[in-house]
Amino acid sequence: MGLVRRLRGPVRIVCPGSSRVLGGRLDEVVPRHGGGRRRPVRRVNTGQERALPPSSAPGVTLLVVVSYGSAALLEQNLGAMTLPPGVEVVVVDCFTSVPERERLARAASRHGWQAVLLDDNRGFGGGVNAGAALASDLGADVIATLNPDATIDAASLERLIDHARAHPDALVSPRIVGSLGTTWFEGADLYLDDGSTAGARHRADRASRPRRPWATGACFALSSELWRRLGGFDERYFLYWEDIDLSHRVLDLGGRLELLPEATVIHEEGQTHGRQAGDRAKTPLYYRYNIRNRLLYAALHLDKVGQRRWAMSAPRVAYGVLLQGGRRQLLHAGPWQAYVAGLWQGWGLLRRHRVH
Repeated sequence: MGLVRRLRGPVRIVCPGSSRVLGGRLDEVVPRHGGGRRRPVRRVNTGQERALPPSSAPGVTLLVVVSYGSAALLEQNLGAMTLPPGVEVVVVDCFTSVPERERLARAASRHGWQAVLLDDNRGFGGGVNAGAALASDLGADVIATLNPDATIDAASLERLIDHARAHPDALVSPRIVGSLGTTWFEGADLYLDDGSTAGARHRADRASRPRRPWATGACFALSSELWRRLGGFDERYFLYWEDIDLSHRVLDLGGRLELLPEATVIHEEGQTHGRQAGDRAKTPLYYRYNIRNRLLYAALHLDKVGQRRWAMSAPRVAYGVLLQGGRRQLLHAGPWQAYVAGLWQGWGLLRRHRVH
């Protein structure tokens, strides 16, 4: 397995694990460092590579967007965005099919995006990690994320970047709204007594309960130095809760979570899962990993008393996760199968990964 860099005009395409190279010539092999075993890096030069900024160059931001069958969404959303100066877009494709991969590669070439083409699906956190690995090559001092079903205007993105650059110990989030203007994210909390989550607007009603704030992975910005100290996302989560885990590791390092309400993102939640606007029902994947990863978080962050309390409340809290999709869907087997699988896997992770 290797990492192939394929260059087509202004775009550099990086294909971890791929043995398929379209065009160009193989001209160097160097080692790649990363989690687990070392993998070779195979780099293909078409003779059209643009010079990359030196690693010490200031003012470069890496905007990482992870795609899983989302080439059409990228064209619709990311392709229509106007970006501020100094932003390099890195699109990470978690493999779904050859036609989808080709659509994404064509879009990257057309828009001048960097593309990282994974040979498997590493989940959201693993995808962001793969894209952010290009930060040093591109001389980026800020790393930002954006969901493929979201858009941000140039002024809002610039505010996020400038704030992250000025406050290198902070993870900076925008206000996120739906297409109809309803608030989707404006700060959120994890309640440590039972592992439930709620938006910051509910704090007054739950003032007596212990909590920690967290920031969504749908869009944020932070300094490359802070990202390096964090070691990126924990890929054991795969999907969901990896942003809660990352947020709390920022706080554990003495960093801050900051919300910039004057920076706004428009997010059509669920488009990456093929849902229609207004459809409350979630996917079985959503239910399973939210239920599972709550207990993985407990194993990695809580003491034995907290772990026991979360394990006992897991069926009740997991049922609350199901209700996010409404009651009508509960007439079908899919949500209940995900409920059982999430609890079973979560309890297993709690037994295996306890750190206290």
